[in-house]
Amino acid sequence: MTATNLALVGIGKIARDQHIPALAASDAYQLAATVSRSGGTEGVENYDTVEALLAARPDIPAISFCTPPQVRYAGARAALAAGRHVMLEKPPGASLSEVRALETLAQDKGLTLFATWHSRHAASVPTAKAWLSDKTVKSVRIDWKEDVRVWHPGQQWIWEAGGWASSILRSTLSRS
Repeated sequence: MTATNLALVGIGKIARDQHIPALAASDAYQLAATVSRSGGTEGVENYDTVEALLAARPDIPAISFCTPPQVRYAGARAALAAGRHVMLEKPPGASLSEVRALETLAQDKGLTLFATWHSRHAASVPTAKAWLSDKTVKSVRIDWKEDVRVWHPGQQWIWEAGGWASSILRSTLSRS
């Protein structure tokens, strides 16, 4: 099996702690390039912009975006328009309309647009789905256990409009 070349956009803490090690351990993907204004990763080509990557590396069919959601849309749109498959880290966008526009573009181009959320792949999800299949859910309470100070130390984008914490808050309030 030949590994698929993949580019990572946004080389911050989560990319370094999670994405890069997962790619290194995978036979299915090869980290072929990065896009980061603050430097990439040793031994891998780095570009300053998504547009520069797209122009220089037509051999990379898949791009994974690990940037804050406020700046993700333009790059993801450019990647899809250039015919590349796209993965979006959580939350997938700063707004639902951005994500819907990317979804439409991906469908029109016959490309994959994948939005991550590690919890949906947890081992207990199929069991919970089966258990809930004949039940009516009347309410849900979520006790959030992820500590943003551990996973995103000093990253202020999380608290800004369109950031991760504000997206969670908006989602919670819209369901109240």
